[in-house]
Amino acid sequence: MDLTSLPPLVGALLDPGCYPHPVTRIQLLETHISYILLTGRYAYKIKKTLHLGFLDYSTLERRRLCCEEEMRLNSRLAPRIYLEVLPIGGSYHAPILGEMPAIEYAVKMVQFSPEDQLDRLLARGALLQVHIDTLAHRVADFHQAISTVLAGSPYGTPAAIFKPVIENFRHIRKLLRSPADRARLKVLEAWSRTQHAMLSPRMATRRVRGFVRECHGDMHLGNIAMVEGEVTIFDGIEFNTYLRWIDMMSEVAFLTMDLEDRNASGLAARFLDLYLEDTGDYAGLALFRFYQTYRAMVRAKVTAIRLDQIGLDAAERVIVQTQCRTYLNLALRYTRPSLRLLIITHGPSGIGKTTLTNYLLERLRAVRIRSDVERKRLFGLTPLARSGSEQFGGIYTAEANQRTYQRIEHLAAEVLEAGFPVIVEATFLKRRGRDAMRALAAREGAVFVLLDLRATPSTLRKRLVERQRLGMDASEAGIAVLEHQLTTADPLTTEEMDSVVVVDTELNVDIDDLAARLQALAH
Repeated sequence: MDLTSLPPLVGALLDPGCYPHPVTRIQLLETHISYILLTGRYAYKIKKTLHLGFLDYSTLERRRLCCEEEMRLNSRLAPRIYLEVLPIGGSYHAPILGEMPAIEYAVKMVQFSPEDQLDRLLARGALLQVHIDTLAHRVADFHQAISTVLAGSPYGTPAAIFKPVIENFRHIRKLLRSPADRARLKVLEAWSRTQHAMLSPRMATRRVRGFVRECHGDMHLGNIAMVEGEVTIFDGIEFNTYLRWIDMMSEVAFLTMDLEDRNASGLAARFLDLYLEDTGDYAGLALFRFYQTYRAMVRAKVTAIRLDQIGLDAAERVIVQTQCRTYLNLALRYTRPSLRLLIITHGPSGIGKTTLTNYLLERLRAVRIRSDVERKRLFGLTPLARSGSEQFGGIYTAEANQRTYQRIEHLAAEVLEAGFPVIVEATFLKRRGRDAMRALAAREGAVFVLLDLRATPSTLRKRLVERQRLGMDASEAGIAVLEHQLTTADPLTTEEMDSVVVVDTELNVDIDDLAARLQALAH
């Protein structure tokens, strides 16, 4: 960085003596809209004097307001990081932090290492499933708690959603020179126009039903970090209301797109599974590929803009072109059909359905629906809540069973219509339920697979005792329920066997081999 080109104020703040706390070394980071001064314990973010159309930092008053909005918005997810909006007084060459009248404003934050960002963790193989699980629950909880768009507001309408989509194509078209890249762009724009026209009624309905909310707006791995051992989401969009008042599914699409771009499709599927399990928003999947494509094109645009910058040498230009093409190809992948596959599990309580499907959904990039979770949702309970029901009473009556199986059939249809392979995790011990799922697959043009999970009764009993002791599963089935299941289950018929794949859950299951077999059946 050329320090001589810095604004005088930023240059002056490189002096450790400006700060009211001990500073031994200052590191300056520059983004296209901000300067960030890292002082060791604290970071100070100063907004550049800019007006970019979608962003207005052109006056001191605008920068103050945006600093205050940054504090308000990011305090929802990272209250321990965002400390205060700090006035800077004195002069540009001799600034005084905390002094009025202000010549500038800074957002004061707790400093953390960039190496703790999730994109850096993933790059060095340190991003774990537990991080993704925590993140999924945190995002789901955040989305359920934030403000819903007002009826008369302009945000989240089909027109508002479409405007940045088309602007992406307009910007990129001016920057791409390759005929092949321009051809990709043409296909993507035509697909986006068609999808938007088809999905507009759904977009409008979701807005009315409260799915457009004041989100983070820029939720990707680079804006999430491990801070003091906690998954912390920071740097939400404060400068443009249209970019944060969005359908919550657009935010989820951005994060999963970022994971998939970084070759972490399994973690993306895991995140989506847990988010959907927490929120129940399976209907939002109808818009998911549209939003993923849009988010990939945002990244393609940002990358393409670099091609227009002065000073790129030939090698750097090739790298940037490759990055842009990678995003275009990822967007194209989202426009293509996924596996048309409906998998159901079969077997009594304790057979290992959840453990197996946890692995399979990552390999197949499938959406999972769990009967135990959806049963609880029908009765207003969280997955791990205990219902207090007696055997075959409460939420486990014959009527409750029927409602549960009707719900999971409805959700499976929604997922298939949205273009995702689906795994329905339930016992399916009665043939009526299995036949209903087979018929659904036929109606949707999907391959139907019945995973017949097997284990000895003694193993099942041991597993249930241990599961009840831990209390960390949505199922409440105990030994009495198991004994009833073992004596009343409808056996698989000869007609059903053509769809059966047998899995012995007492053995070490080769998940990759099983996933490959299931994928082969769907092609």
